Amino acid sequence: MLLLLLLLLAPLFLRPPGAGGAQTPNATSEGCQIIHPPWEGGIRYRGLTRDQVKAINFLPVDYEIEYVCRGEREVVGPKVRKCLANGSWTDMDTPSRCVRICSKSYLTLENGKVFLTGGDLPALDGARVDFRCDPDFHLVGSSRSICSQGQWSTPKPHCQVNRTPHSERRAVYIGALFPMSGGWPGGQACQPAVEMALEDVNSRRDILPDYELKLIHHDSKCDPGQATKYLYELLYNDPIKIILMPGCSSVSTLVAEAARMWNLIVLSYGSSSPALSNRQRFPTFFRTHPSATLHNPTRVKLFEKWGWKKIATIQQTTEVFTSTLDDLEERVKEAGIEITFRQSFFSDPAVPVKNLKRQDARIIVGLFYETEARKVFCEVYKERLFGKKYVWFLIGWYADNWFKIYDPSINCTVDEMTEAVEGHITTEIVMLNPANTRSISNMTSQEFVEKLTKRLKRHPEETGGFQEAPLAYDAIWALALALNKTSGGGGRSGVRLEDFNYNNQTITDQIYRAMNSSSFEGVSGHVVFDASGSRMAWTLIEQLQGGSYKKIGYYDSTKDDLSWSKTDKWIGGSPPADQTLVIKTFRFLSQKLFISVSVLSSLGIVLAVVCLSFNIYNSHVRYIQNSQPNLNNLTAVGCSLALAAVFPLGLDGYHIGRNQFPFVCQARLWLLGLGFSLGYGSMFTKIWWVHTVFTKKEEKKEWRKTLEPWKLYATVGLLVGMDVLTLAIWQIVDPLHRTIETFAKEEPKEDIDVSILPQLEHCSSRKMNTWLGESCSFAMRSLGPKVKGREGTGIDVSTEKINDHRAVGMAIYNVAVLCLITAPVTMILSSQQDAAFAFASLAIVFSSYITLVVLFVPKMRRLITRGEWQSEAQDTMKTGSSTNNNEEEKSRLLEKENRELEKIIAEKEERVSELRHQLQSRQQLRSRRHPPTPPDPSGGLPRGPPEPPDRLSCDGSRVHLLYK
Repeated sequence: MLLLLLLLLAPLFLRPPGAGGAQTPNATSEGCQIIHPPWEGGIRYRGLTRDQVKAINFLPVDYEIEYVCRGEREVVGPKVRKCLANGSWTDMDTPSRCVRICSKSYLTLENGKVFLTGGDLPALDGARVDFRCDPDFHLVGSSRSICSQGQWSTPKPHCQVNRTPHSERRAVYIGALFPMSGGWPGGQACQPAVEMALEDVNSRRDILPDYELKLIHHDSKCDPGQATKYLYELLYNDPIKIILMPGCSSVSTLVAEAARMWNLIVLSYGSSSPALSNRQRFPTFFRTHPSATLHNPTRVKLFEKWGWKKIATIQQTTEVFTSTLDDLEERVKEAGIEITFRQSFFSDPAVPVKNLKRQDARIIVGLFYETEARKVFCEVYKERLFGKKYVWFLIGWYADNWFKIYDPSINCTVDEMTEAVEGHITTEIVMLNPANTRSISNMTSQEFVEKLTKRLKRHPEETGGFQEAPLAYDAIWALALALNKTSGGGGRSGVRLEDFNYNNQTITDQIYRAMNSSSFEGVSGHVVFDASGSRMAWTLIEQLQGGSYKKIGYYDSTKDDLSWSKTDKWIGGSPPADQTLVIKTFRFLSQKLFISVSVLSSLGIVLAVVCLSFNIYNSHVRYIQNSQPNLNNLTAVGCSLALAAVFPLGLDGYHIGRNQFPFVCQARLWLLGLGFSLGYGSMFTKIWWVHTVFTKKEEKKEWRKTLEPWKLYATVGLLVGMDVLTLAIWQIVDPLHRTIETFAKEEPKEDIDVSILPQLEHCSSRKMNTWLGESCSFAMRSLGPKVKGREGTGIDVSTEKINDHRAVGMAIYNVAVLCLITAPVTMILSSQQDAAFAFASLAIVFSSYITLVVLFVPKMRRLITRGEWQSEAQDTMKTGSSTNNNEEEKSRLLEKENRELEKIIAEKEERVSELRHQLQSRQQLRSRRHPPTPPDPSGGLPRGPPEPPDRLSCDGSRVHLLYK
């Protein structure tokens, strides 16, 4: 259809080639010029959107438009126009206007006729109606009314039957239970309202002209036990009651469940329990007070209006509030709203209120009677659960000054209670017609209030049930109209009400049908019952402002129509949030720290480039050649990559977006991994081969003299390859990604209802600890044997092909110690972004600086100070030998001399042993030739022949010559 319409409209947007200037609309050109809507009305352009209508000036031939009006207005003139072939619209000589109409209710009259003159239906300005009543009826009110600017000039009259004198009427009795005290003392105002309604009904000639309604009532005290006693008094004592009228929900539940056994209709004026809407359990129950569930659509509408998604509830443990809350829970769930916390209490609300405070409840729905409400808000004041951060939703049928009434069960003052309840919202069924129109009793709602106030003994604000009094008044009218319809409007047709008894179900069924079809204008508004016998009504929304209730809106749940007066006021200036607003903030790295470390890293890269250039440029020098310059070049490149890793290490959400974060994580890993593998892998290789060369057995010592470079390069390649393979597998199997660490919430310094949720970005993977463990294990396995082997030799190793192994060892030890200190500290400080970055980045920077300085600066210094710039070939031609001044050659010469000295010492020791053996043999021979000399009688030593002097001197000279 839309495609067809666009094809029809295509000529309107396209001009034929050469067309220009203004053209007169006709059938062959553009169609009909668009018509603008009339005042207070509009035009429905079929198949076109608003934007399409704004974009065009002409509509095609045969296109139709339709006039529509807003509000209480009707179209006067043609409602539909069609585009003709000549470029004009149909009926252009007759304008189409939107004109106000008067109420259509004046066009009908019960028990009479209406004559309309001066216009057709509907009634427009200038129309006149005349009223005439049927025989046996007389007109009450003006017989003529004129429509002007949407209003009739006089109130609508009614036809009243010629009534039988009071002395001849038959009495019809109503049994009522009024709660004059208890949880809801509604009978204080509802009983006078019922009595006033009975007087008004009995004075009418057109309603029950042959009957008089009379009332028999008791005080139920809103107590089911007390109500049971009076219920049986009403049933078993004469006269017979044709209907029962209870008040409280708990009493109505008892009465309505028992009444069907006596075939009685029950009509309540003050029951709001949702459980009473069960037709199977309460088949004869009606109520002019809407169900408490009627508040729930209004509450949900307000939750949606103010954007609340989380609410809490606290209720008194009675059936009416439990059922209401169950219904509310279903409705909010459909609307996507969550009841986060649900509390209940029987008599003491102290603990539930504390729990609400503990759970940070902000939007709270309270369901309890007036007496319990004072207890609740006394605890609310103690817990400070009020003010600009909180909103309470209460039931609107409390007395206007309920929080000021003295209550000995609480220990809060009036001022404290007034402060605690300020700003709460009430949802209240519209119990008084807001429009100042006349009801069936010929009274306006304001006239009813004034009349009732005069009958009360106390001030209305101090009288229980004053708000429900219009419902009690209309309940009598609903009953009277139903009985009037049942009796045939005066007894001419229908049943005789005086024939009713508790066994006569026929009359009960007729009364039930008449009640079910009730529809009239009462002082509480339009009275009509739904299928469950509950009243359907609007909801009034009020807010306590400055200690008094102010109307802020109405809600019609049947039409989902919210009428808002924009008079709501909030303590904080705007509706509060349904919870503490959590603002997520990221902790970013200090930019001063990042810039400072980046400068150091950049200088380190420059230093690495200078060292690399120096090493390459002087690679022909013998001293440089003897230090494996290619491995040193790899070390410089590795240090550059490690230093470059500092830049992505400091990048976070301050510099990059969420999508770029994984790439930065991978850049950190690869740069640091490859830098470590190249830089320290080449140094480890030197140490490894030095250790290997000088731990060979004696028979393989000649192997020390030869060290092929390809073995060194192969070892470095193996280490780098293993690291590359590990990183590749890591990236493929479990790549690094962006993770968020959340910290404890922080309260801002300002008095605002928000909390700060700090978050920190990390590079992580699912099995981060496993990968780090494997990497560290591999590094330690690589480092362990090199360091241990170097220390375990106990030899001052030196080789001609690697002359800087001491510098390499020093660099490795320094870097190892620095890394061993930094790694655990960085893991501990991972939640402190500045400290963690400082430790990690400075460890990388200092490690690289130490390596470059220790490895390359001595070479530069030696070449500069000693001038050893010649190559190995040049030095050979100059000195005749390439190793005359070589420290390694000196070392080998000293070792050779040491071995020769060891041989001489061994020969000397062998000669000494031989001489000692000869000396011992001679001493034994001499002892055999010369027996022992007897002791000297004088006690001296034994005498013997003296040794020849020459022999002693001979032996001493031998020994002397031996060690000479």
